[in-house]
Amino acid sequence: MKKILVVDDDRTLRITLTRALENMGYQVQQVSSGAEALEACVKNPPDLVVSDVMMPEMDGIEFCRRLRATPSGQLMPFIFLSGKGELEDRIHGHSIGADDYLIKPVNPRELAAKIEAQLERTRRIHALIVQLMQLNASSAVTELANQAKTAQATEVSAPQEEETVTPTPLPLTPAEERVFWEVIQGLTNKQISNRLFISPRTVQTHLSSILNKLKLGNRAQLIRFAYENGYQPPSNG
Repeated sequence: MKKILVVDDDRTLRITLTRALENMGYQVQQVSSGAEALEACVKNPPDLVVSDVMMPEMDGIEFCRRLRATPSGQLMPFIFLSGKGELEDRIHGHSIGADDYLIKPVNPRELAAKIEAQLERTRRIHALIVQLMQLNASSAVTELANQAKTAQATEVSAPQEEETVTPTPLPLTPAEERVFWEVIQGLTNKQISNRLFISPRTVQTHLSSILNKLKLGNRAQLIRFAYENGYQPPSNG
């Protein structure tokens, strides 16, 4: 079940959208400000954000800008809902990182269609990343095999013991390392939570620590790092 974060200071609208989206099969969390939303995204990242623009404390524009600056929020689908429908307002919303911009009042069915379109786009991007990583891993294996054949053909001395290439040990704690192997297989925080029997918040905490220790910006860079440096996920077969 995909989790949607609804952000709006209008309590009536929040409740209306929450009920409509829950009836459509989504899990919904609702908050009333950009500050609360940013905290919610850090503690337990949603699959998609629906946010108002005009709000007290921290408005939707600033919330979106700060979310995009976090590792977990860089690729998170983000939809603005706003009463301001001028072209410049919509352009500005897209320019800071929003994926879509709808004008209030919005029909819940239209919003659901936009949400599903963004979630499907995210699924395609994720599948492509995994496919590219697998292709890169396959190419690396082929290159190593060719190098081994060349070395074997040029050596005329007595056979030597086969040397196994071992990746450099990761500077991670055992708990972080378990999360590392799950992340590079393309699993979400929720999936990792279920597999390792820990909370999604704990998964995110370990992931943030991993990215910091390896000096990486996001999950995609972590997956690329793993395959480029020979950290291949253990076989399930």
